[in-house]
Amino acid sequence: MPNGEKTGTKRMKHDERALSDSDETVDTLFQGKLKFYQSRNGYRFSLDAILLASFATIKTSGQIADLGTGNGVIPVIVTCCHPSTFVVGLEVQEGLAVQARRNAELNGFGQRIQIIQGDVSTISRLADKEKFDGVLCNPPYRKPSSGRMSPNAEKKIARHEIVGTLQEFLTAGKYLLTLKGRMALVYPAVRCVDLLHAMRNAGLEPKRLRMVHSFAHAEASLVLVEGIKGGKSGIKVLSPLIVYRGGKKYSPEVQAMLDGSILE
Repeated sequence: MPNGEKTGTKRMKHDERALSDSDETVDTLFQGKLKFYQSRNGYRFSLDAILLASFATIKTSGQIADLGTGNGVIPVIVTCCHPSTFVVGLEVQEGLAVQARRNAELNGFGQRIQIIQGDVSTISRLADKEKFDGVLCNPPYRKPSSGRMSPNAEKKIARHEIVGTLQEFLTAGKYLLTLKGRMALVYPAVRCVDLLHAMRNAGLEPKRLRMVHSFAHAEASLVLVEGIKGGKSGIKVLSPLIVYRGGKKYSPEVQAMLDGSILE
């Protein structure tokens, strides 16, 4: 479930002129090509979602699911960059599910994105089994007893495993995927072993891994992992992804992601 500002990264550019008296802002990606309604004080997506969308292997004309879709940023990015895909986003929070539908319509993808409100633990009642080529997931990063909980309900559910646990997200991913389908996740680097162990136990063999570092000489803050349902053991460790260069400017690779050019 995407969590605005999980990694302390900068918020995406936003334009408050048309929404100065509302509870929302409009944020943009891809040099203004994509626009998103976002809560002014509640959940807001962060760079994590863009990193995940860039990392995941997307089948050209496949059906993709995004578990814990938040306000729909990942479905919109995937649909924009892969014109033959159909994306289903699952979100437990009603307000965010409504906002995700509005963002799909705002970007002209209302016919290619379906947003379902529901809990991953009830996935068998929400979607068909083994119908998806790929699943993306930005799950809550913290256990219920870990760290300070935000008083804002949207942020609290997005950041902590209150409604859905990592295991429940992985179980849902396996349920949705076809044999040899792929599930990609972004998670804190400090919990990398937990993630890899849980993926293997869920029958989603980790096959690709990339560590994310804020700066070249900093410890990893995030890990991107992709597993294959029914895959054989053996993992490819990719080169590190560096978010910032000197002066808090985005690295060329990350800037290309934000501009949309690396995903085309």
